[in-house]
Amino acid sequence: MLQLFSSGLMALWLDMAGMKPANVNATEMLAWQGIPLFSLPTGPDPVVESTVQQYLRELSARGMETANQGVWMQSGPALLTARQGTVPRPAASLTKVATTLAALETWGPAHQFETLISTTGPVQNGVLQGDLVITGNGDPFFVWEEAIALGNALNQMGIRGVAGNLVMAGDFYMNYQFNPEVAGQLLKQGLNSATWPPIAATQYLRMPQGTPRPQVAIAGGVQIATFSAPKQILLLRHRSMQLTQILKEMNIYSNNEMAEMLAKSLGGAQVVSQLAANSAGFSPQEIQLLNGSGLGVGNQISPHAVCNMLIAIQRYLQPHNLTIADLFPVSGRDRRGTLETRQIPNATVIKTGTLNDVSALAGVMPTRDRGLVWFTIINRGPDIEGLRAQQDQLLQRLLQRWGVHKAPPIAIAPSTGTTDPSRHLGDPSRNEIMTGIQAQFSN
Repeated sequence: MLQLFSSGLMALWLDMAGMKPANVNATEMLAWQGIPLFSLPTGPDPVVESTVQQYLRELSARGMETANQGVWMQSGPALLTARQGTVPRPAASLTKVATTLAALETWGPAHQFETLISTTGPVQNGVLQGDLVITGNGDPFFVWEEAIALGNALNQMGIRGVAGNLVMAGDFYMNYQFNPEVAGQLLKQGLNSATWPPIAATQYLRMPQGTPRPQVAIAGGVQIATFSAPKQILLLRHRSMQLTQILKEMNIYSNNEMAEMLAKSLGGAQVVSQLAANSAGFSPQEIQLLNGSGLGVGNQISPHAVCNMLIAIQRYLQPHNLTIADLFPVSGRDRRGTLETRQIPNATVIKTGTLNDVSALAGVMPTRDRGLVWFTIINRGPDIEGLRAQQDQLLQRLLQRWGVHKAPPIAIAPSTGTTDPSRHLGDPSRNEIMTGIQAQFSN
């Protein structure tokens, strides 16, 4: 073990953890990782080796080639086992781990996407005598509740109608729709409760009791801006939920549209892959992306790279008093989305991935004897449900060998900030009415 602490591997781990060797001792580093001081392995763990060998034999007996299965597991800086670990392979929605890391590195966890609401004319008797112009900036989580809150803010200003058109500019998305005309039609409905479809009325019932029902009737149609109107009056700034909450929802439901919207705003798949590789410190050859969601077998990432990205995300979040559990679903806590039917050990933070013949699982599992175990399993075969069950059983077997952690380590516990009520969808405080406009328009 002493050789491990003097090795380049330990120096690399300290750097990945955001710690300088001169500023931290071994006990402190292992406490951050959740590893008992004298249980850090110095090489591949025979328990893991035999358990993974059994797992691969079981897959082979089901007709799935061993060469198509990739595994990487590590505890702190110590590699526990690897099978095809550095070989990029179709990773499905594990691609969203790269998108998550790139988004954090680019914008920071508190970032909010801003949508501007402007008009081209004055208000007379509560009706805008011009167009209502919406300028989007890539908000991937603008849904019915946000439209309802926006309509209520316009009503608060005394605006109840628009004589002109609803004009869409920039990158505005609604209900995960990329097409600006479709997104505009949805927004037009959402601003006026008289035109709500049943799904909008259902989402309204989930908002805080007493939320008003907006009435902003738009007489014209939806138009796509081809150039900026020469004269516009800025009415409102609408800010999205914070990036951490957006990423958490994206990862819980593995929402492909949200991931694609984020990747587009980041500059595309190549930018995402470059940012992820640079931040997590692995070879660019271990990641090949065609998009930000993972749709298609052309998106390929090695199991080693996925683990490195998860560790890099944890490292990035630490100074912000956040953990990886603030961005990804936690087994036993987030009982929705991709975790609904899984039997993954409690307190494990995970990301799933699925294509027609790909099943992937990655994350971090707290254990008594090995602390935090970071893992990636990427399987290829026709029996997706069977592969999922086998993955869950593999983690359960390993946990039986290593023991259950007495309590989920603080290092991967969700922060208390995730329960802040101001983070709910449709929060009216995220609509900023421009100074002086409300009094002007309500007269």
